[in-house]
Amino acid sequence: MTTLNTSQHRPIALVAGASRGLGLLLATELARLGHDLALCARNEQSLDQARKQILAAHPEAQVLVHACDVSDGDAVAGLVERVEAELGPIEVALHVAGIIQVGPWQATRREHFEQAINVMLWGPINLALAVTPRMAERGHGRFGVVDSIGGVVSPPRLLPYSVAKFGAAGLTEGLSAELAGTGVTVTTLVPGLMRTGSHTAATFYGDAPRQYAWFAPAASLPLLSQDAQRAARTMVAGVLAGRPVVHVGILSAAARRVHGLAPGLTVHLMGVASRLLPSGTSPEVVDGRTARDRLSSPLVNRLTALGDRAGRRNNE
Repeated sequence: MTTLNTSQHRPIALVAGASRGLGLLLATELARLGHDLALCARNEQSLDQARKQILAAHPEAQVLVHACDVSDGDAVAGLVERVEAELGPIEVALHVAGIIQVGPWQATRREHFEQAINVMLWGPINLALAVTPRMAERGHGRFGVVDSIGGVVSPPRLLPYSVAKFGAAGLTEGLSAELAGTGVTVTTLVPGLMRTGSHTAATFYGDAPRQYAWFAPAASLPLLSQDAQRAARTMVAGVLAGRPVVHVGILSAAARRVHGLAPGLTVHLMGVASRLLPSGTSPEVVDGRTARDRLSSPLVNRLTALGDRAGRRNNE
């Protein structure tokens, strides 16, 4: 298998969606392993905070930040061009940008799908189109996309998210085959629920407080979610090793196996889970912090303590 450039220069890594959460952790891990970084996200203020956080831990790294909307193909192409002009050839590119929308089908609208697909499917498509031809021309490169257990099995109340993630899995697995023999590897990263504090940045609709009441603990409790820093190390190691698929955590690997062996059973189980979860038809969309305040549940707040703590560390 072709290895990355091993000359004296520090290899360059581009991380799309690096201003907070898992993206920030992946970027920090790459800096720890000796990479200089280009970070992109939509929010300049969050990017600046992420840059300071990474440099505080790894002052030897060079960290550039650029505001960029990954759903805009021209903007992503321009970003890649700027990064290579400023830092040098991109040897590792990771797409992490994502949004989480939690709500029942009865309240789901076309715009929910458009928002999810624009970020989590068009985003990696745009990045792949911009960066992998350059990598192939040089004969080496690592390209990774953070997918999800929701791209293996479609869980209830997360349908737009799952549609986008299923598409992203098709992209990366197919692109891995297309680029075989070029020296460029493509890795599909499949984590389960991550304890990053993302429940506060997620959006909720169809009775938002009740949707928050089940999702936030699931994204925070140790048995249901996984330590994001440990997961980030596993993911970066998999991408740098050129592995085609990396399942992170027991739940992700189990879901892949069970769904592969008995897809009808997993669909049935998701239906059972759907019946147990709250429903609602309200079209109002609110973020996690607003939903938490409206719920005003001391019990839920206790159950999300670990997730809240992770969110404060991860710029959520």
